[in-house]
Amino acid sequence: MSDNKPTGAASSVLDVTSLDVHYGPRRRRRQALRGVSLSVAPGETLGLIGETGSGKSTLARAVLGLVPTTSGTIAIGGADVTSHSRRQWRGLRRRGVIQYVFQDPLRSLDPDLTIEESLSEPLRVGGVPRAEAAERIRAYLERVRLSEELLGRLPGELSGGQRQRVAVARALVTRPRLVILDEPVSALDSANRVQILEILKELRADGTALVFISHDLGSVAGVADRVAVLYRGELVEVGATDTVVNEPQHPYTRLLLGSAPTLHGAPATRAEREALRALLPA
Repeated sequence: MSDNKPTGAASSVLDVTSLDVHYGPRRRRRQALRGVSLSVAPGETLGLIGETGSGKSTLARAVLGLVPTTSGTIAIGGADVTSHSRRQWRGLRRRGVIQYVFQDPLRSLDPDLTIEESLSEPLRVGGVPRAEAAERIRAYLERVRLSEELLGRLPGELSGGQRQRVAVARALVTRPRLVILDEPVSALDSANRVQILEILKELRADGTALVFISHDLGSVAGVADRVAVLYRGELVEVGATDTVVNEPQHPYTRLLLGSAPTLHGAPATRAEREALRALLPA
C-alpha cells in the first residue's frame, strides 16, 4: 500500500492510527473498519473512495465521535480525542474545530430557519459577536457564489445546488481546521456539481483540511491532493491522486477506475470488471 502521510506536511490536522470499529452484539459482531491509518495536513484535500459498505461513512462518523471505536487512536490538531466523552465531543464541535457537510442539505438544514438563521446558529453557539457574525456570514455566502438576497429565504425555497452551497458555507463560517464532506455532489446535476467542486478547490488556500467522501473516483480526482481507497473496511491504497489514477496498485482501485471513464477514456468491459473482481479477497 502507498504511503499514507502527506508529503512535506509539518503537522497534521487529522491522524487516524490502526483504527478498528465493530458493530452489533458480541455473537453477531461485524468489523466495519480494520487497522485504518491515515493523516490529513492543513490545506490538504484527501479523497476517501469506496463502494457502499466499504466503511467510508463509518470512518467519518468515528472521526466525528458519533460511533465508538474498538481500538486505535484518532487525533485532531495533535490532540488525542479517541476517549473523549460526549460532553468533550460536543464542545469540540461547538468550537467549530471540525465540521461535516451531509449528502442531502435539505435534511441537514432546519426547514423552519431562514438561511441567515442557519448560518448564524453555529457562530452564536461559539460566542461570536453579532456584528462579526453578520459580516462573516456575508463573506462566506459570497465565497460560495450566492447572493445576500437568499438570506431571508427558507431552505425549501432554494434549488438543490443553492442548498448544498449554503451547507458548505455553514460548515466554513466557523473557520474549522477540518471539514468532512459526505458525497457532497452526488445528488446534484452536472452544472451544480462542477460549481461545488470548483468552490472546494479554492478552499485549500485557507489552510482548511478537507476529507471528501465519495464512491465516484472521477469526482474526487479533480479536487483531491491524495486519494485513500477503502475496501471492506480496510485501506488498500493511499497515494497522490495522479499516482493512484495513472498507476493503481490494487485490483479494487483498478476496478473503481474502470467505472470512471472520464479518467481513462472508455469504461472497463464486463469481462474486465469480472476479472478484477476475481482478484479481490473474499
